[in-house]
Amino acid sequence: MVRNVAGLLPELEAEDYYLLSGVEQGMRFSEWVQRGKLPKFSNLTEEEVDYRLERCLERGLVEKKTIQYEGYTLQFEGYDTLALRALVERDTISEFGVPLGVGKESDVYEVKSYKPHALKYHREGYTNFREVHKERDYTSDNDHVSWMYTARKAAEREYDILEELYPDVSVPRPIDQNRHAIVMEKMDGVELSQTKLEADQVLGVLDLLLSEVANAYANGYVHADMSEYNVFVSEEGVKIFDWPQAVPTDHENAAEFLRRDLRNIVGYFRRKYPQHVPDDIATDELADSVADESFVTVTNLGA
Repeated sequence: MVRNVAGLLPELEAEDYYLLSGVEQGMRFSEWVQRGKLPKFSNLTEEEVDYRLERCLERGLVEKKTIQYEGYTLQFEGYDTLALRALVERDTISEFGVPLGVGKESDVYEVKSYKPHALKYHREGYTNFREVHKERDYTSDNDHVSWMYTARKAAEREYDILEELYPDVSVPRPIDQNRHAIVMEKMDGVELSQTKLEADQVLGVLDLLLSEVANAYANGYVHADMSEYNVFVSEEGVKIFDWPQAVPTDHENAAEFLRRDLRNIVGYFRRKYPQHVPDDIATDELADSVADESFVTVTNLGA
């Protein structure tokens, strides 16, 4: 888990951000930015660069490495700091709260402005960059990428998809985005994996979830990574989150991803509630009904 940098913002000075932004700019060309190029990238003097580097190194915002040259790279904490400062300056965030979830590819915190929101930092590629770079469409065609680029593109992609789907599909309302960070509405309810449904709720919740998958398809997207870990259940219904890997419905593998999503959803309900979910739900038939926009409910499909 990358540590929370919110407490650092008050002690950092404008020149510290110039230095961090300079390293960020240099990383567009190389993972390790030569020390000699930092004055140009940051618009600071040689002496000021030395002083700011020391401050940022002490705070774990940058890392130093001597290879053929003295080079510097942003730590995720440094990238977090740049994104968080931008969101604060835009008045998107006024207070930073508790962690809401920590995952392999993201960290989520409660934040506040006029009401509670959720701040999601994308972490794609930080610990397993090569695998993510190979699998994700938004990086696979770019030869010069880094964890920073991968995480930023994931955030941009997810934010754009949320804007396209909301409010027609039950997804978190997108509020703002900067670099690898997204601010969205804080979701009410409980993650599906942690929910214990009553007997008379099981098929109703399953139908709600399948209906939202159908709504997303009708609005042009297949989630492509559906599981019990990216659905929230509340008294108002269900909400699907984590959309950076979604594909448009005209993608060459959209049909395959749709079938896999439906198998995952139905399979989870079947395993957890075997006495309430029939064994003969045909996910291929479900997928066909979603694709031709004839889906109504799992019950009406003869399950």
